[in-house]
Amino acid sequence: MNLIVDIGNTQTKLAVFEGGKILFRVQVESENIFKKIKEIQKKFKNISKAIVSSVGKTDLNDFESLKKDLDLLILDHETPLPFKNLYRTPKTLGIDRIALVCASVEKYPNKNVLIIDAGTCITYDFINANNEYLGGAISPGLRMRYKAMYNQTAKLPLLLPESSNSLIGDATDQAIHSGAYNGVVFEIDGFIEAYRKKNNDLTVILTGGDAKMLSKQLKSSIFANSNFLLEGLNFILQFNTN
Repeated sequence: MNLIVDIGNTQTKLAVFEGGKILFRVQVESENIFKKIKEIQKKFKNISKAIVSSVGKTDLNDFESLKKDLDLLILDHETPLPFKNLYRTPKTLGIDRIALVCASVEKYPNKNVLIIDAGTCITYDFINANNEYLGGAISPGLRMRYKAMYNQTAKLPLLLPESSNSLIGDATDQAIHSGAYNGVVFEIDGFIEAYRKKNNDLTVILTGGDAKMLSKQLKSSIFANSNFLLEGLNFILQFNTN
């Protein structure tokens, strides 16, 4: 069994895999990571390998203690990967983006794949049918847009993200929802359309915390998968230890 630790900008996801199948998943606050890992190890006694991925501020040296019990892999830019990385500045490529691309290699080999991760930021990553990762784009995520409007103006309120079926907001709160939500939807649809014009048989994956909310309104045909990053990390662990 494999333990997957995905430390994000806001929260940490922990998962247990057996082979390619996910058996358990939980989301915790960063300060509770090690307490939860101990609970998981008690529940799943056959865990023998682990991978840690972080885009947050956690000190990865704290995880060295896990090496007493587990075959531990801390994902970094030196970790061998199952694709050719053509990113011009590979050391600046987010670890989370690397994991997403690896998931696409495992799930959709030898295909043109666009992976869209709708989280704190929205990332777009493209790997072609020749197993070459070319790069992508980064833009503000849904919650970031709400916070930006609140922080950069004197009178706009801070609202929680909400889906909007109307283009015309007839009150300030509805106008904010329409602008933030529909703006993201139009952006994603626009990116997908542009990629499809250049790439035949494009497979599109939508993942991340806001994927479920956004997928309802997208015009384009997509595969929504909330576990895609975790699956990518599990594949990297298998690739480096088998």
